[in-house]
Parts: sequence; C-alpha cells; structure tokens
Amino acid sequence: MPKTGIHPAYSEIAVKCACGNTFQTRSTHKGDILLEICAACHPFFTGKTKLIDTAGRVDRFRRKFAASDAAKAAAAKETK
Repeated sequence: MPKTGIHPAYSEIAVKCACGNTFQTRSTHKGDILLEICAACHPFFTGKTKLIDTAGRVDRFRRKFAASDAAKAAAAKETK
C-alpha cells in the first residue's frame, strides 16, 4: 500500500493538439494539456515531409554563405 497524502493526484485529463486531435490520458498535470504537434500530425509518424520556412530563413542562410562559397571557388581555380 502506498502512503496516503504524499503522492500527487493522478487523474484523467484531455490532451488537445493544434491540428484538432484530442485524446484522454492520465497525468499528475492539473488541467488540459495543449500541444502544437502530436503523433497524428508529426511528419515522422505520418510519413509526410513538411518544410516550414519561417521568414525566409533558408534564403537568408544561402545569401549569407553565397559570398564565402564564391570566394572558395575562386581560390580553388587559382591554385590549379
């Protein structure tokens, strides 16, 4: 028998995802849990790849390193 009064309350809660998926689980967390991504919408579990380019980060990265790549290519031609 576990001791009384020292364990947190372990009750049933609802888990809600941003995609609309909801399920019930048991937890010591008070209230519902809100998720941004779950197993129903995560690309690893669904097999769908989602490339999210927030605020042009990929383009910004390419522009940042384009000058150094060009300089390396020019240096490689000079050494030949």
